[in-house]
Amino acid sequence: MPGVDDDEATPALRLTGIRLRRGERDVLTDLDWTVGPHDRWVVLGANGSGKTSLVRIASLQEHPSSGTVDVLGERLGATDVRTLRRRIGLTSAALADRFRPRLTARQVVVTARFAALEPWWHDYDDADHAEADRLLARVGVGDLADRTFGTLSSGERQRVLLARALWGEPGLVLLDEPTAGLDLGGREDLVAALAALAGDPAAPATVLVTHHVEEVPPGFDRLLVLRAGRVLVAGALDDLLTSEVLSEAFGRPLRLERHPDGRRTARAR
Repeated sequence: MPGVDDDEATPALRLTGIRLRRGERDVLTDLDWTVGPHDRWVVLGANGSGKTSLVRIASLQEHPSSGTVDVLGERLGATDVRTLRRRIGLTSAALADRFRPRLTARQVVVTARFAALEPWWHDYDDADHAEADRLLARVGVGDLADRTFGTLSSGERQRVLLARALWGEPGLVLLDEPTAGLDLGGREDLVAALAALAGDPAAPATVLVTHHVEEVPPGFDRLLVLRAGRVLVAGALDDLLTSEVLSEAFGRPLRLERHPDGRRTARAR
């Protein structure tokens, strides 16, 4: 909360009484959610359940119609969001489309220093480029630093964006359906990179938004399920990710299966 000096006591994200109304429709209603400073959350829900709207509010891209948004100890409406956004890492399929195909992977990552989309808007030095190379290597694509973004596969692009999201030791990382459109190989590479991130105790609070339980990496241990813009369940993933919860969230009988490696699958009964 604002005014708390101890970073360990300050949630990375706290949403209180959130309501988002568009036209005559409530997209999010009575939503309360707190993300601790080192939490690993998965957000699940059907299409139209409000997941992307939730990410837009959490990343300070959109104001709710009512309620309070506290991010890294700062309150939306009482802080400079341009500065605060630099402390939030964000990836999404939509973000990938906003970068020029001729930028190199290194250039895409280094733009995170100023939360920009083009490297020529600001000046960068050798230390910045070295940091971009380090982050690319951290997510397993260090050999792609000089490749142009447009020549990368969808999976490679998402890992480059993950590297970008980790720039500057952010306090909160939001991953909005990063596996959307990936083939099986690309998905598994990204899941492995996210599992490694989740296993790093120094990594920031991380939120993964997805439709599919198959994409939940080992190490993510908190679960938020949305249904029609409301919180269906929130808490420990191992306790709450069940066939019954999935069936209610997606409106059809589903059976959840757990596998020895920590992964899960779901299918219709």
